[in-house]
Amino acid sequence: MDLFAGVPVTDYQRALEWYERLLGTPPAFFPNDVEAVWELAEHRYLYVELLPDRAGHALQTLFVDDFDARVAAISARGVEPVKQETYDNGVRKATYHDPDGNEIGIGGA
Repeated sequence: MDLFAGVPVTDYQRALEWYERLLGTPPAFFPNDVEAVWELAEHRYLYVELLPDRAGHALQTLFVDDFDARVAAISARGVEPVKQETYDNGVRKATYHDPDGNEIGIGGA
């Protein structure tokens, strides 16, 4: 199964900078002048697109095997979660908000 998950933004350049810090890498490719795509794993992509009227409503959660290391690395790049939770089943989630208020969660055990 492939995944192509989108995040609408109001300021393309600001989003590029923020998502590079969150994800720790520049985009894998740019399909056009208003879209940037990160490959998170084989055939699994997260992209930002300049869509001001739709910005701020995305909800994405990425599950990782290295939760503690990933959250620490994101913090080291200057991005802090707005909330951290541990669910009854032991799964943890760190929630981040981009400059438009889109929610990006990092989950793991």
